[in-house]
Amino acid sequence: MNTTISNNGLSKFTQATGSSGSGPSTTAANPSDATVAAPKADDQVKLTDSALALQEAARTGDTSAIDSQRVERLRQAVADGSYKIDAGRIADRMLALEQQLGGTGKA
Repeated sequence: MNTTISNNGLSKFTQATGSSGSGPSTTAANPSDATVAAPKADDQVKLTDSALALQEAARTGDTSAIDSQRVERLRQAVADGSYKIDAGRIADRMLALEQQLGGTGKA
């Protein structure tokens, strides 16, 4: 697989080949000094459960999780102005999310 990544005018850096323990290497490299390594046969990609779920949801034609009748009812309610927003419920859920993310939950 060929992948091209533009550097957008930024300096090019060499990839560290060894671990010196002193942090990442930031030595600028001349573009003509760059070498392209062949991909290894044992390279693997492992997706998290969340990534797999997103991938499944993004598949074209997979509309099983979408209630099209409910979507149409909501669309019509927004269009005719009858859709009501419960600000208290939204605020409660935002606070619950903040607590889940490790916040104090106090505004």
